[in-house]
Amino acid sequence: MATRISLRNARFQQLQTLLTNRNKRHRAGQFIVQGVRPITMAVEHGWEIQALLYDGERRLSQWARDVLAAHPHTEHVKMSPDLLAELAEKDEVELLAVVAMRPDVLDRIEAGPDFLGVVFDRPTQPGNIGAVIRSADAFGAHGVITTGHSADAYDPKAVRATTGSFFAMPVVRSPSPAAVISWVEERRAAGLPIVVVATDEHGDADMSAFDLTQPVLLLVGSENDGLTRAWRDAADVTLSIPMTGSASSLNAANAATVVLYEARRQRLAK
Repeated sequence: MATRISLRNARFQQLQTLLTNRNKRHRAGQFIVQGVRPITMAVEHGWEIQALLYDGERRLSQWARDVLAAHPHTEHVKMSPDLLAELAEKDEVELLAVVAMRPDVLDRIEAGPDFLGVVFDRPTQPGNIGAVIRSADAFGAHGVITTGHSADAYDPKAVRATTGSFFAMPVVRSPSPAAVISWVEERRAAGLPIVVVATDEHGDADMSAFDLTQPVLLLVGSENDGLTRAWRDAADVTLSIPMTGSASSLNAANAATVVLYEARRQRLAK
């Protein structure tokens, strides 16, 4: 099914809201995916492609033609280059995808004996969400959860920052810690001894001295305010990251990356 958009009509404005308006994006249950690798990863990991937007005035690359050919029953939208560039937020783009969101269900996250998960509590920057997702994917985590009033994991800045990792692992939004804590307790009752691990410069132990090969849920606090009281109370242990120099703390995404790397290092050594 092919349509054409060459004017800033109602359809174009609706597509724009998927980029700029969080509420409308979630009411539609759709988001725009930009970039060759993210689109490729979305396709490879079976995400539902609801529309493909492409430059109707140029010869497309073999990659773009292959993507279109692989989705013959998806809406194909020919666009003028300037309108496509607005949605891509960059020039010289040939293809964008409109993708269906997946449900915010914690059971999407597989929790087995080697479980490694991340909670990012009230993140304020979409780019930091993306960076945490990318690191979680790189170091073998099974899922990322955002809690509380936070930046949107489906924000184009967040999705771009994952460089495709967003589509390779579950990313789930939870309105409060309570639902996640209940999910952890259910897993524990079923015999999976998940340890909830927070980080702080005044931790109970150095992270390298703590066993991160057991099932772990890592807590990452808001960039501005750290973890809420509910999450601090839920933590079984608070670990510190050894640092030198004058810095008293790390960026939230950097801190998460360091602990995820240490968990991966320990697991490979074991």
